[in-house]
Amino acid sequence: MKYYHNPRCRKSREGLTLLNTKNIQYEIIEYLKTPLKKEELIGLLSCLNMEPMDLIRKGESVYKEKVKGKNLKNDEIIEIMIEEPKLIERPILLNKNTAIIGRPAENLLKIID
Repeated sequence: MKYYHNPRCRKSREGLTLLNTKNIQYEIIEYLKTPLKKEELIGLLSCLNMEPMDLIRKGESVYKEKVKGKNLKNDEIIEIMIEEPKLIERPILLNKNTAIIGRPAENLLKIID
């Protein structure tokens, strides 16, 4: 399993705590330090069964600057998310071909075998 994590995010830290209390093994991906490649983000969106706009954090100032009110295609939104990874909603747990956003943290348990 892969856990897409931002250590500065309270919700992301809560998700880690939950996984650790359940003794669940995972690999941490700090996607702000190691930005996702385009193919990886597209694959993650597919596993989440989401459109790019659904995975964007709309409270971020960069969203207001680069995305809000613009008529962007999915590919353009993905490119912006790669350039500005803080726009990606978090935390995300990927288990095989299924992924889920850990808000609330208990959501993570829905995809654990």
